[in-house]
Amino acid sequence: MKNDLTNMEKVTGRPKLRLPTLGMYCPGCHYGIIGRIICEVVEELGVEGKTIGLSGVGCSFGGAPMTIDFDWTSCPHGRAPAMATAIKRIHPDAVVVTVQGDGDLGAIGLGCFMNALVRGEKLTTIFLNNAVYGTTGGQMAPTTLLGMKTTTTPIGREIKTSGYPLHVPELAATMKGVAYAARWTVHTPANFQKAKKSLKIAFQKQIDGIGYGIVEFISACPPGWKLKPLECLDFISERMLEEYPLGEFKNVDKID
Repeated sequence: MKNDLTNMEKVTGRPKLRLPTLGMYCPGCHYGIIGRIICEVVEELGVEGKTIGLSGVGCSFGGAPMTIDFDWTSCPHGRAPAMATAIKRIHPDAVVVTVQGDGDLGAIGLGCFMNALVRGEKLTTIFLNNAVYGTTGGQMAPTTLLGMKTTTTPIGREIKTSGYPLHVPELAATMKGVAYAARWTVHTPANFQKAKKSLKIAFQKQIDGIGYGIVEFISACPPGWKLKPLECLDFISERMLEEYPLGEFKNVDKID
């Protein structure tokens, strides 16, 4: 008996903003999933024609313009918040979002990021944390876990030589001009849904003119972690979330 397809309803599929092109990410990397969330949020908010994305260099979304169908610009390393500030001030009705990795935002770009927070710019930042430099040799990142081995910490990250992991949304939450700060992951379906809801809130804070919004995504890096894709899921649950708890750290509807 043939299946009757005439009355079937499509319940899911590729977001229209996600172009049918191959991504640049390694098997098991979560950046492609995060890209899908970005597309879905922009579509559901109806701001496709107003959204401008800024991405850093390297695997931290450097290839996003090839896969996501709204305006993008690539920035000098770490300078996305500065360029985003200029774009937002010239085009105040635009929805401006930066997508940055742990090195791009937390190391070379930390000054630009912090100054944008101090100024209370009406921007949205998506912070991609895979705890390692994925495309430049697997070096230690500002978010590398204590004891975690990288090419520059072969015996594991030590406090006495390398300090402590950087907690970005918690830091951002202390700034007066920040309206929303949160951290999520996409390594389970339930967390995918929570992350999507959170990112939509961050975008809405900008659309409503309230203040800066930032959402951190914990993401797997199989080559950098020297783990298989499925093993990365356990590593996130057992190691990453111990250091980086999920949830909202700030959510306000008014900044005095």
